[in-house]
Amino acid sequence: MPSLTDITHLIIDMDGVLYRGDQPMPRLREFFAFLRERPIPFILATNNSTRTPQEYADKLAGMGVVVSPAEILVSGQATARFLAREYPKGTRVHVFGMPALKQAMTDEGFILADDEVQLVVASMDRGVTYEKLKRATLLIRGGARFIATNLDPTNPSEEGLLPGTGSMIAALATASETRPTAIGKPEPTMYHLAMEQMSARPETTAAIGDRVDTDILGGKKAGLITICVLSGSSERAEAEAIGTDLIFDDIAHLLETWNRQA
Repeated sequence: MPSLTDITHLIIDMDGVLYRGDQPMPRLREFFAFLRERPIPFILATNNSTRTPQEYADKLAGMGVVVSPAEILVSGQATARFLAREYPKGTRVHVFGMPALKQAMTDEGFILADDEVQLVVASMDRGVTYEKLKRATLLIRGGARFIATNLDPTNPSEEGLLPGTGSMIAALATASETRPTAIGKPEPTMYHLAMEQMSARPETTAAIGDRVDTDILGGKKAGLITICVLSGSSERAEAEAIGTDLIFDDIAHLLETWNRQA
């Protein structure tokens, strides 16, 4: 069983770990103060691609936590960076998703288009319409490669679990009769990109998440220490069943334990 004192770098999920909706988790500010003091470098990595890193940094600032956009990696960025290694700048891409995903794609040199595209990149779209679903479906059926930022079926909120990106992807996959290539967790791509950015080693890097089928499974695929907090989507029995290394009620419980061990 790994010890918290073995950890030199962290890759931390946000929804359900640091906050639930707009409600910060208990001792959120103390947790980040602890990481800064040690110091333990971190990347906040989320499958939720509806906001830009700056918007996430602004959200955390409203909770009293100062984080640089460079310390945040969203699945839209990870998708764009992954595809930029396979396709040249100027490749035409249709984006089914929010403005943050479109920005991530253009930041990597892709051209956004609605016809004659090589790629359809899909994610959560809170303004989804039948016309948007139709356009993406026809492009995929026409031969465009189908890419999903992630397949999370739900997102945690103060109201409960809400429809996630996976619900949108399921509609497109059914209509196009095509399975997408997924980039976000539980695929290890985001973890590899985050470790590369921090110059971290997997054996001393921990993945903190609330969702066993994405955060914890993805961390295991990447060879990381896995830490599940029970403040979001998954319950203890699920975390234990997959062989999670360390389990805590929430980040406050994690912080208390880490302080004692340190």
